[in-house]
Amino acid sequence: MGDLSEKLMEELESKTAFTIPIFGGIPVPDSCVVTWIIIGVLIILSVIFTHGLKKIPEGKQCLIEICIEKLNGFFLGILGPKGKKYLPILETLIIYIGFSNIIGIFGFVPPTKDINVTAALAGIAIILIQVTTIIERGGKGYFKHFAEPMAIMLPINILELITRPLSLCMRLFGNVLGAFVVMELIHLCVPVGLPVVFSLYFDIFDGCIQAYVFVFLTSLFMSEAMEE
Repeated sequence: MGDLSEKLMEELESKTAFTIPIFGGIPVPDSCVVTWIIIGVLIILSVIFTHGLKKIPEGKQCLIEICIEKLNGFFLGILGPKGKKYLPILETLIIYIGFSNIIGIFGFVPPTKDINVTAALAGIAIILIQVTTIIERGGKGYFKHFAEPMAIMLPINILELITRPLSLCMRLFGNVLGAFVVMELIHLCVPVGLPVVFSLYFDIFDGCIQAYVFVFLTSLFMSEAMEE
């Protein structure tokens, strides 16, 4: 049992991939390196799927257009027509988080297992929500919305600036970490056969669900901010 605990704690530890020898040494964690790999893969896939686009789509162009239309419909269904200008960043978020969550099936440690990564994603989400409020309501409307629906709600609405990103961060981190822990336990106890079956759920299905939940809540908060 002691060896199992030590092995699990070793796997959960955020490791340093290498150190940049400047300013006394800048450590670069594994999560950062895996993120670079994901970015590289997404860039390559983007070039492949967008090369030689035609007015009448066929083959791979049909596939990518269907996916983009589904994503557009999903976000516009929440945000409405005014949300069209926010589609690129929201779709980038769901694609990145989705890839980050399922990359464990290729032998990499998911970047979203690192709380620093999920905290950064939550920070991006909450900044996006605040910027959306300012764009849609203006500076005066932004400060005014803290007193809605009544002035007594001011402290609670200000507190939401902290609780919303915290909830987004901990929800994503907790679910990805929990799935990672379960998969490591299965690998340690039954190294052959069974991990493949559970990987279909924890690494693929659950990973995609967590990406969906994260961007769904972000777009829902944005929708609330856009309301007059």
